Amino acid sequence: MKWVLSNLDTIGEDTLSHLAIALPPIIIAFLLSIPIGWLVVRLQRPGGSRFAAGVGSGIVTVAGLLYAIPSLALFVALPSIIGTDLLDPLNVVISLTLYGLALMVRSTVDGLTSVDAGTKAASTAMGYSSAQRFFRVELPLAGPVLLAGLRVVSVSTISLTTVGAVLGIQSLGSLFTDGLARGIYEEIISGIVMVLVLAFALDGLLVLLGRVAMPWNRRTTRTQRASRRVLQQAEVTS
Repeated sequence: MKWVLSNLDTIGEDTLSHLAIALPPIIIAFLLSIPIGWLVVRLQRPGGSRFAAGVGSGIVTVAGLLYAIPSLALFVALPSIIGTDLLDPLNVVISLTLYGLALMVRSTVDGLTSVDAGTKAASTAMGYSSAQRFFRVELPLAGPVLLAGLRVVSVSTISLTTVGAVLGIQSLGSLFTDGLARGIYEEIISGIVMVLVLAFALDGLLVLLGRVAMPWNRRTTRTQRASRRVLQQAEVTS
């Protein structure tokens, strides 16, 4: 505890550096996954060609395989590919964006395909163009699934950001490497605690934003809970 109180400025600096690296990949991965998911859904639409459906499935498969690449290996190999310095935080940002896409593309596809076909047909009958239907009907209704995927991406990204400290890139992972090198276990524990705090805080913020942006989902959830209670009471009385 004494070490923590004496090094609050260091913990604060590492926390800000951690957020500066972790937040952009989360946002970029989310924004890029939407057009990619839309493309996959279009390629796999009923009545389409087998080739197009195969291309769509291939996109999802390749995106998923990105997550299988070891993070440290990617951090080291990426500078030689894009021409940056090994200690450039941009390497970590790009790598984490790829990992975020690996998770978000599947979630986006699942969310868009979960929209009822009758609802889409009704919006078309009301005169909505393809773009209007996507942004005003399909995307909002896919929101709960997108939010679930984004929450997974946020927690994963907050965790993976620490790996960059092995290469000397400042983050909360620096508390791990420095504490291990100097044998200061309070420093290591502080890093672990702060990573957990950031993950929980960001997850809670996303849940709050989801409730504000999708109030209809909250009402639907309440209705479903009420329906379950009615069914349970009916089963008890029967």
